[in-house]
Amino acid sequence: MKIGNLDLGEKPLFLAPMEDVTDASFRYICKEFGADMMYTEFISSDGLIRDARKSLAKLLTYDYEAPVGIQIYGNIPQAMVDAAVMAEKAAEIAGGHGADVIDINFGCPVSKIARRGAGSGMMKEPDKMVQITKMVVDAVKKPVTVKTRLGWDEDSKIIVELAERLQDVGIQALTVHGRTRCQMYKGEADWTLIGKIKENPRMHIPIIGNGDINSPQKAAEAFSRYGVDGIMIGRATFGHPWLFREIRHYLYTGELLPPMSVAERVELSHRHLDKSIEIKGDVVGVLEMRRHLSCYFKGLPDFKETRLKLVTLKDPQEIHKTLDYVLERWGESYAYEENL
Repeated sequence: MKIGNLDLGEKPLFLAPMEDVTDASFRYICKEFGADMMYTEFISSDGLIRDARKSLAKLLTYDYEAPVGIQIYGNIPQAMVDAAVMAEKAAEIAGGHGADVIDINFGCPVSKIARRGAGSGMMKEPDKMVQITKMVVDAVKKPVTVKTRLGWDEDSKIIVELAERLQDVGIQALTVHGRTRCQMYKGEADWTLIGKIKENPRMHIPIIGNGDINSPQKAAEAFSRYGVDGIMIGRATFGHPWLFREIRHYLYTGELLPPMSVAERVELSHRHLDKSIEIKGDVVGVLEMRRHLSCYFKGLPDFKETRLKLVTLKDPQEIHKTLDYVLERWGESYAYEENL
């Protein structure tokens, strides 16, 4: 599969952008486990053009992440164009690797974004969505991709026709989450319309499917049943970034890897914490690791007190000591029976 001149190989696996989750340290871990392409947390176009510190900081990517996409969102055409140009110049503005792809977020269902017409709110204005996309494509040289949903609600699933229109204005790949905006993340993702996009003889750009891929078996089914070119995985990677490795192994061999041991999870937690601190410093690095440390050991019995320590301690060395205690206490006595 190719996005522009980027060759991502056969059946690539993508890490979905998730606000406050897919920061640089988590992307580092996911890359180690085999994510073929990743995206930054989504960045407000308004924030970028106003030089908001938090938005500008998200432009920083690293060479080890490549290829990496910078994702922007907004509903004001010129602001989106200006933000796309800034994202294309990310290496000059923020340093680091920069962007290999500019991705437009037309899929975020969060109310504060969608109800003001950005993210999946743009599904109510498909003409404007196409207009913004064309303006961005015309303004930058790097490949432009789009992530969106099936439609606004059950009565307006417009994605099959919309996919053609977005392709016709020049996007290089399309990611579709198999839910409407009104579904948010409820119910099951519907992949049938994603399959219909692939069946459309007019479509020639890669189609990436997204939604409910939380096991190697589901990933394999998505490729075989719906014919997608790639799969994007979001919430299922939270607390389970080794899912990429499990899926790749299953696709190649048809066999399931054994669950990660307590010892492996402890070692991963040490490395992730160190990378978070390296990138963001002791204070922020520790604070932003808490959400991950609370999930890496899901399923351990009698873990409540230790989990509380992991998500309240401030001293990195004390957290490392607590992780060592996890290994000492559960490393030999508990074996995961399934991957969580």
